Amino acid sequence: MKLKKKIVLIGMMGSGKSTIGVLLSKKMNIKFIDVDSKIEIIEKQKISQIFKLKGEKYFRAIEVKTILSLLDSREKEFVLSLGGGSFLDEKVRKNVKNNSISFWLNWKPSTIIKRIKKSSKRPLIQGLDDKEIEKMMLDRNKYYAKSNFKIDCENHKKNEIVDKIILILRKNEIKS
Repeated sequence: MKLKKKIVLIGMMGSGKSTIGVLLSKKMNIKFIDVDSKIEIIEKQKISQIFKLKGEKYFRAIEVKTILSLLDSREKEFVLSLGGGSFLDEKVRKNVKNNSISFWLNWKPSTIIKRIKKSSKRPLIQGLDDKEIEKMMLDRNKYYAKSNFKIDCENHKKNEIVDKIILILRKNEIKS
């Protein structure tokens, strides 16, 4: 399948964007890029360290700059996994809409909470209780809903989620 479009995965932290992205890119034989990993390489620090030492505002500025440069690149095809908060930025959303096909990996709050609750890699949820994480998730869902496609992932295996995305891409390829 030759799509000639960038594929962007969005969703809450812990939704499996990186895992699904790797599997999808292998199945489609195209490159995979994880924005958080790219930022860690650029900054030579883990995301949690960037938050701790330079703050969220600094991180968000680097994140937006990194995403926009990737989406504006000459490379036509790759799978891009965005950080959980990046799609809340209007410039990122517009650029994703104009330069790619986006998929929201959607899960029930209880599933996400179970996955991320004890993670020290996720600075935004440190010290939050389940209700606060659920509120963050519901607030973000309003933005995630602006993606091209919503993939309900609950009770599906990783490869089933990848196959759902590929099926949508094939239907989209036929239309274009």
